[in-house]
Amino acid sequence: MSASTAEIQAPRVGQFAPDHRGNFIPTWGMIRTRIMELRKRRGLMIALIVVDIGLPVIFLAIRLISHAVSPKSFGPAGGYDIFSNLVAGVMFVFGFIVAATLGCTAGSVDLSEGVFRHLVVTGRSRVALYFARIPAGLAILVPIVLVGFAIVCAVCVIAAPTKLNYDGLTVPSGLSKPALVSWAEEDANAGNVVCAFNYRGPINVPVPCGPNGVVIRKVGPGQAPAGPAPTKAQVSALAGKIAAQDYADYHNNFLSPPFKLIAQSFLWLELETAIGFIVGLGLASLMGQRTVPVVLMIVLEIVLTPLLATNHIPHLINLQRAIVGIATAHVEPNGIPTVFANNHSGGGSGLIPETTLVAYLVIAAWLVGWTALGAWRMSKRDV
Repeated sequence: MSASTAEIQAPRVGQFAPDHRGNFIPTWGMIRTRIMELRKRRGLMIALIVVDIGLPVIFLAIRLISHAVSPKSFGPAGGYDIFSNLVAGVMFVFGFIVAATLGCTAGSVDLSEGVFRHLVVTGRSRVALYFARIPAGLAILVPIVLVGFAIVCAVCVIAAPTKLNYDGLTVPSGLSKPALVSWAEEDANAGNVVCAFNYRGPINVPVPCGPNGVVIRKVGPGQAPAGPAPTKAQVSALAGKIAAQDYADYHNNFLSPPFKLIAQSFLWLELETAIGFIVGLGLASLMGQRTVPVVLMIVLEIVLTPLLATNHIPHLINLQRAIVGIATAHVEPNGIPTVFANNHSGGGSGLIPETTLVAYLVIAAWLVGWTALGAWRMSKRDV
């Protein structure tokens, strides 16, 4: 083989090196650049930290100080109730809003700062430029949510109450159903159980519930009849019946949140955070700005979702089921209050009916759909 032939078959190094700039998969360098770009916005980072970490810390600090100063007036700072209410009432809703705000910022920052043209002329795939924002945003959000959640868990476990309060009574925790019924039937507890525990059924004997003698308990549409004072056996039998009926609800109450509930709640919060960020990112990319998408995301979470979550509208029921916030509420862990429904049974009870499968399909459709719309808009935008 001649030298000229070899020169043709073996080009100089780098002369025909493959160019991967058109690949739609983002490189680590692109993702790292997006992370630094978002972290530069100090006001937004401070807002993320204040909402996801600061609010729970301030609330728990006030409870810790109050209990230390006056333990008789203020209960323990932690426990299962505090954990469940913080997760469902604060971290879920506000976490979505700040995640959506970060997503809207990531989806519009190139346009607002006038650098979109410079990114395009580099030859990088516009789809890759868009996809790089997803891991970049989640790399910021996930650790912040983790820190705030870890602080809540630590306080709620370490500073949990030592006695379980259920329906206003101090009840032993972790009892089996026969053990709870046996405890309720004891003479020292039976009267209090009858008067305090919730009961769906008739009470056929007058029970002394107040300090001034017999008090007729009103149950549903009827009332317990007046008559002679009940025997201990009657009160004990009624208390056991009430405790057996209430066991399912009692079983979901703990002194401190169990590990399984902690793990499920963390994954659920991170899912809500990812939804807020990805939907906000796609919406901002589609609209080409940040302010209006942020307002729309807040209205969706604070106004529309709570309004449609519990009000059954026959002709719009499928549209209601298609709202991502309602779908996410349906897949929340059992053991925390149902968001948007003011229902302490948890597990999505109190919301419009929707199966778990449909809820996950709705969530997947929102994630894929808004990602596709955002990437399509970026690929078609004029420079």
